[in-house]
Amino acid sequence: MDTLVNLQAFLATADAAGFSAAARKLKVSTSVVAKRVTQLEDQIGIALFHRSTRQLRLTEAGHKYVHRARGVVADVGDLLSRMGEKDHDLIDHLRIKAPTSLTIARLADVFSAFQTENPRLKLEVVLIDRPVDPVTEGFDVAIGAFPHSFGGVVDEPLCALKRLLCAAPAYLKLHGTPRHPRDLVEHRCLSFLPTGPEWIFDGPRGRITIQVRPLLSSNEGHVLVKSAIAGNGIAFISHYLAADALRDGSLQVVLPEFPIPDLWVKATIPERRVNAAAVQALLQQLKRALAPAL
Repeated sequence: MDTLVNLQAFLATADAAGFSAAARKLKVSTSVVAKRVTQLEDQIGIALFHRSTRQLRLTEAGHKYVHRARGVVADVGDLLSRMGEKDHDLIDHLRIKAPTSLTIARLADVFSAFQTENPRLKLEVVLIDRPVDPVTEGFDVAIGAFPHSFGGVVDEPLCALKRLLCAAPAYLKLHGTPRHPRDLVEHRCLSFLPTGPEWIFDGPRGRITIQVRPLLSSNEGHVLVKSAIAGNGIAFISHYLAADALRDGSLQVVLPEFPIPDLWVKATIPERRVNAAAVQALLQQLKRALAPAL
């Protein structure tokens, strides 16, 4: 148990960047926090912090092990919550990686509702628009739609992600409507930065790949939708972001006879965390909120 409280002191100090702030968080004296961190360093034989009169910062070893330590503490919390009389009352700390646009549009509400239902859970939600290995980067759940795979993880499919081309009627009236994907190289294109300017379509004779020269690239899909509505070009965008504009006619689908292959939104979870009660509860909430497709 001493090791556990020492790990908690280490994490609180790392998060607060100081013993005094960590002490306030843990509701103990500053000297107690400093002693616990020193005990942990003595136990492992490595300094975890650089100490000076002006600042306290993690050493290279501290940076290396802070996420793993967080996972160990979370595992103990999950075990205790399962063993307790109120095993329905989840106690855990989940560090979650999520994509920016999807989180703003849909997942923020899911996370908020999940924490309302589980008030003793601590959530750390980090918005990143690139593939993430949750094991090496210290996440309990990494949500995304990239087709990358990593060792030591479990991939849990959440829903299909439908994508399309769309543009404002005024843009198409001024610049013409493309009849084939290859016509896009002559158009003003608005591209989602994480997936890049290589646009892929399913044609009657197989896959068609087009390299466009984007007028605008952004990792935030709402930026592309607003630009398309303003008549600035043809956007390659997820359906859920453009749905309202398609319904009210401010955008219309372009090249519907050349569909864009769906991606799959998935949750990637370290094997050691996949059976944690809080992780499983979050997965079920995500599937209910996102199914059957975006």
